[in-house]
Amino acid sequence: MSIGGTISISPAAHAGKSSLTVTIDGVNNKNGQVCLSLFSQSQGFPNRQDRAVAVKCIQSGDVSRGITFGNLEPGSYAVALLHDANSDGKINTGFLGIPKEGFGFSRNPQVSNGPPSFQDTTIVVVGQSTTQIRASYL
Repeated sequence: MSIGGTISISPAAHAGKSSLTVTIDGVNNKNGQVCLSLFSQSQGFPNRQDRAVAVKCIQSGDVSRGITFGNLEPGSYAVALLHDANSDGKINTGFLGIPKEGFGFSRNPQVSNGPPSFQDTTIVVVGQSTTQIRASYL
């Protein structure tokens, strides 16, 4: 099937569910866990895990194998990463709300005054998609 003459999507890929595999780079130690929150809309992004489509965590030492979200509807998604080094289930912050733990976002946007917008981090997921997130530490 051709859409607008520029993008082709096979009928099999269009009819089925999609998946997103996230590879993770830059985690600076093996303490705690790395959690990814997958969002399909801006509401709650990036730190309201209760608003996420899915949340998956793995031990920090296992990040080299990546994390896959399956059974997704094709569409736009954003991913927020937290290196929860002390495994307390939240991002710990210091003075002025500056994160003490590692974080990251799909599309790896520059972070200056607060988290990036949902629009700045969205990726299109169709079929078997992949993306890479680099952990940042302040």
